[in-house]
Amino acid sequence: MLRITELRLPLDHPEEELREAVVTRLGVSSADLLSFSVFRRAWDARKKSAIKLVYTIDAEVRDEARVRARLKDDRHVNPSPNTTYKFVARVPERVEKRPVVIGTGPCGFMCALVLAQMGFRPIVLERGRVVRERTKDTWGLWRRGVLDPTSNAQFGEGGAGTFSDGKLHSGISDPHHHGRKVLTEFVKAGAPDEILYVAKPHIGTFRLVTVVENVRAEIEALGGEYRFGTKVVDLDIEDDGNGKRHVRGVVLEDGSTIETDHVVLAVGHSARDTFEMLLARGVTIIPKPFSIGVRIEHPQSLIDRCMFGPSAGNPILGAADYHIVHHASNGRSVYSFCMCPGGTVVAATSEPGCVVTNGMSQYSRAERNANAGIVVGITPDEDFPGGPLAGIAFQRQWEAKAFEVGGGTYAAPAQRVGDFLAGRASTSLGDVVPSYKPGVTPTDLAQCLPEFAVIAIREALQAFDKRIPGFAMADAVMTGVETRTSSPIRIPRGEDYQSVNTRGLYPAGEGAGFAGGILSAGVDGIRVAEALALNFAKD
Repeated sequence: MLRITELRLPLDHPEEELREAVVTRLGVSSADLLSFSVFRRAWDARKKSAIKLVYTIDAEVRDEARVRARLKDDRHVNPSPNTTYKFVARVPERVEKRPVVIGTGPCGFMCALVLAQMGFRPIVLERGRVVRERTKDTWGLWRRGVLDPTSNAQFGEGGAGTFSDGKLHSGISDPHHHGRKVLTEFVKAGAPDEILYVAKPHIGTFRLVTVVENVRAEIEALGGEYRFGTKVVDLDIEDDGNGKRHVRGVVLEDGSTIETDHVVLAVGHSARDTFEMLLARGVTIIPKPFSIGVRIEHPQSLIDRCMFGPSAGNPILGAADYHIVHHASNGRSVYSFCMCPGGTVVAATSEPGCVVTNGMSQYSRAERNANAGIVVGITPDEDFPGGPLAGIAFQRQWEAKAFEVGGGTYAAPAQRVGDFLAGRASTSLGDVVPSYKPGVTPTDLAQCLPEFAVIAIREALQAFDKRIPGFAMADAVMTGVETRTSSPIRIPRGEDYQSVNTRGLYPAGEGAGFAGGILSAGVDGIRVAEALALNFAKD
């Protein structure tokens, strides 16, 4: 099999032209092209009047060796890599203590799935509810302003990514093609086939719900066990007196203990009480940088026109997205985060008396507004000194302030961009209707953001307007605050993926500081499952 990269065709090319282009590119007859498939399809919109589709193709040809020899100097034609997943181990014959996976986000359920496929029959613990019930609870906040601290946009089956755009792409290094394993399992569980080849795959909330349910069904069919409404409140850690610590079990909220020597900690970035427990039990935790800012909304049609010009609305291109960065004069970096084309801004708090925003899209990306986080990078030493959990206190401070400024009802503070740039409070909103539920309160967002962030975002909006004309339009809406961009802590681990000071504890995914997004979290879950399987016999 040969892989062809950078095969370019016009946006609206007829289907048969793709085969012709492959034949021409390889210099073979049509009869000698036995088969081909699209591995990846992207687009190049730098010239908006002539957008190109850019294909990566896997092709099977007659006499491949001869074709390869003839094209040996062509860097865009190479042997196709083998992306088939290979298990690193199988379960030993006798497993007295089953591994425990805490958390059912993409990291947790991909870790549990691979462990189950290797025969380990993991026990999966989740403090929240099954995804269908969790969806109802989350809508309870959005529609009625009623928060359930155990079942919301952060906690419950599927993790925080369930109520997001469902983006399935990442810039992580992935030499073993673990990302392909994640996408393949998603397709098996009901995701559309196109996520295997489009350049920026996404799935949307409603489809992700089905995927999460079907993955759970496979884990259970392979002998795994899910326990919902089950919160881990402590770890049973054995200390041999010589400085060596090892997990021997997890303690549940009802006082019972599950004995185990292998615990995967895939709790997500908002499990603040768990982080407090881990620190109290002596597990090494360090603070890490994250970001703070707001959600901004524009008409999706504006973004489409800016990105695609006359091709805006083309079904192959879909709703346009963007990624922009500005380095402000006060030394801060401002960037767009988790851009959601054709989506909505959602309430994402997990604690009473706090307002947190995030973005979400359905698979169709058909809503009127585009939204994205516009956030400012912050660091422990400069912005929240004071210990491993100081970032959590920093988050809470601004989330509580947003709750207060929004009126104390889970309505979010919002402001027109024109007013924000002018330094005056908004008393009403304009043509861009904010999508955040349970509602917004027009106000001055400078009250619930650090001053350095306000200064940097004001400068960045005007810089972004030069790249995306209309970005700083007066009626664009900003809603605050965005604080959960990533975990404020990291739980360091060694090359064997175990905690640096507590053997048997496997910090994993976004909450432990090792991922950012659905795909990278899923990949980290696979890596941890492999490490656990390889370490099982040693421990």
